[in-house]
Amino acid sequence: MLKGISPLISPELLSVMSQMGHGDELVLADAHFPGESTGKRVVRADGLKIADLLEAIMPLFELDNYVPHPLIMMEPVAGDEPDKRVEDSYLERIRKEVPAVPPVKRLDRFAFYERAARAFVVVMTGETAKYGNIILIKGVTPC
Repeated sequence: MLKGISPLISPELLSVMSQMGHGDELVLADAHFPGESTGKRVVRADGLKIADLLEAIMPLFELDNYVPHPLIMMEPVAGDEPDKRVEDSYLERIRKEVPAVPPVKRLDRFAFYERAARAFVVVMTGETAKYGNIILIKGVTPC
């Protein structure tokens, strides 16, 4: 265990995040997401909720401020309604570190899957909220 790093961040996740470069993408996937068949690199974070993991990750992770939308979520399929509380809980945790975070961009289901397939890592969580997936785009750590 390291001082100042949340125990929610496993050694594997910490290692993968430290390997990421500017523009690389980290997917925090809900428990329903086809991570093993979609992602080229998968890290398990079973049992953890995405909002809690975001709170642990954000002190260590710089969002890309060179893109208009460094946060991406899945657009609900026609007929489904998004649960606004899910996005709100994520943004609440993110704003603790990035108060002026830009709005979340939404991608349709299959575009999100394609984006996740190109991501640096897919982190499989225990999140059960429908459409609970979020992509974080890594930025440059300030000097």
